[in-house]
Amino acid sequence: MPHFKKAHLVGHPASDMFDLVSDIEKYPEFVPLCQALKIRSTRQKGDREIVVADMTAGYKAVRESFTCQVVLNRATSEIVVSYIDGPFKYLENKWHFEPVEEHTCTVHFSLDYEFKNRMLAMLMGSMFDRAFAHFTQAFEERADALYGRAEAV
Repeated sequence: MPHFKKAHLVGHPASDMFDLVSDIEKYPEFVPLCQALKIRSTRQKGDREIVVADMTAGYKAVRESFTCQVVLNRATSEIVVSYIDGPFKYLENKWHFEPVEEHTCTVHFSLDYEFKNRMLAMLMGSMFDRAFAHFTQAFEERADALYGRAEAV
């Protein structure tokens, strides 16, 4: 049952980081192991946008697809990803963007998951663990590329 939790100070405003993480269709361009992503549906519920998407993750010949619900709440600067269907027993991913100064924020990232199948967990687990450990770095590098290199923080 791998669990990752990280808080990381970045040289970008919370609003920019929220926009970056909420643009899930772009994940195959820069997110480790993300090979494809397709949006199934999008709807508004109050101040939240709810997106259902299929993601294919893999490395070399090993590929797995799964469906998640992504709840985007700009008012609270939070993004919560909940598992719907696929090779996991469960998967939950949370992002929170905490403003620090005008052009900096702390990105809080957590991920908790478990594969349904023990063999798949052995086969893909270490790849997932390494990739997820570098998620916040991948997003920070993407922010630098899109918004300009961050000042040293």
